[in-house]
Amino acid sequence: MKKKILFVCLGNICRSPAAEAVMNARIAARGLENEIGTDSAGTYGGHSGDKADPRMRAAAARRGYTLTHRARRIVEEDFDRFDMIVVMDDMNYETVSRLAPDREHLNRLYRFVEFCRHHPEWSYVPDPYYEGREGFELVLDLLEDGCDGLIDSLQAHR
Repeated sequence: MKKKILFVCLGNICRSPAAEAVMNARIAARGLENEIGTDSAGTYGGHSGDKADPRMRAAAARRGYTLTHRARRIVEEDFDRFDMIVVMDDMNYETVSRLAPDREHLNRLYRFVEFCRHHPEWSYVPDPYYEGREGFELVLDLLEDGCDGLIDSLQAHR
């Protein structure tokens, strides 16, 4: 059965759509398209329907990733549609945990940095929205690290 993962950030225009694109590229590189599926959402709905931030699209494109996702807000039903909900920071974690239909569904909620292996200094994926180019590059570094770790974790627990 296909494992479905939802990445969540605040507006669903920077971190989570980039995580989705990076993860999809990593999944394809390992030939796991039939085993793992992804989507992304935000805790804030003000960007619903928008493409990813142009700065994030440009930074991702420089690394070979294409961000095609349109922003949407996470809903309670996502806890039933996805096996894992992976959030970018503690604020996202708190907001998403309040959406869980019951305590059992909280077992599907993870912090993205739990899967990072090469960036132990980060306890969250920072929001690059108000940062310069370096902020977007840092986020992509963290996402590449964490997506590889997440896939390895999924394969170890088959």
